[in-house]
Amino acid sequence: MPKQILISILFIFSIFVANAQQKEFECNKEWIQKIIKLAPEKAEVQPAKQRKVLVFSLFTGFNHWVIPHTNAVMKALGEKSGAFEVEISTDIFKFEKKNLSQYDAVVLNSNCSKGPRRDLFLDVLDQDEKLTEEQRKEKAAELEENLIKYVKKGGGLMVVHGAIVMQNNSMAFSEMVGGSFDYHPAQQELTLELAEPDHPLVKAFDGEPFVHIDEPYLFNKAYAKKNFRPLLYMDTSKLTKKNKPIDEQIKYVSWIKRHGKGRVFYVSPSHNAQSFEDSRLLKFFLDGAQYVLGDLKCDDSPAKL
Repeated sequence: MPKQILISILFIFSIFVANAQQKEFECNKEWIQKIIKLAPEKAEVQPAKQRKVLVFSLFTGFNHWVIPHTNAVMKALGEKSGAFEVEISTDIFKFEKKNLSQYDAVVLNSNCSKGPRRDLFLDVLDQDEKLTEEQRKEKAAELEENLIKYVKKGGGLMVVHGAIVMQNNSMAFSEMVGGSFDYHPAQQELTLELAEPDHPLVKAFDGEPFVHIDEPYLFNKAYAKKNFRPLLYMDTSKLTKKNKPIDEQIKYVSWIKRHGKGRVFYVSPSHNAQSFEDSRLLKFFLDGAQYVLGDLKCDDSPAKL
């Protein structure tokens, strides 16, 4: 092979690798100011009342470097638009009934639990030597049930990226969220298509696909029922670095659904903070938050897929 051609191939490959694995960086003041400038000036809908949102950001398993950036994004979106007030916490006891009642919605921020058990509440309670093993299990189940009942009774729930793993082996949690994490191929450039271009919750994308570098999440358990209204999807035939065959060409990566009287918004895009440097994704997050808060009304009935 001629040397010049080899150099060209290596150059193209180096660009591909650089793009597929975006560099981590600190969530500093300069970046936060950039996000504030890019964030929507106002909310799509004027809130019916003052809203308070809990952003829960504890992880016990995989540490997504974007967690502090997502905290900053949610705070910037709420403050700049006036749509909601944000409280950020890593305290699992925020899921006590009396504490949950203070919030209009909960945002779960990439709360990955330890494998293979996949129970974040139990991961934390295992550190409490004052409790017996049975007491830990009972308390973990209680905190999970508190969250599920909170949503069923009308609370809002926004689940961001890896947070779907939080209680990944719980079918009750899977039913509430709309699915559980299965696996993902390596990071790569993803083209996310709009499942329903005219739907109010994808207005941010102006009818165009959203292209960025991310982990292509794939789901199981309750996902098979597709009891949700899809928002974004990917064509799995275009994915590379697959660990195993994928059974469907169309896989959804963001959706909304009702759970009892409550509203749920799952959004996978956001493994890298660079994705938030696109104003469209910021508006998508804000609109999704307004949906779970009950301010942005839209069709959330399950689509016929």
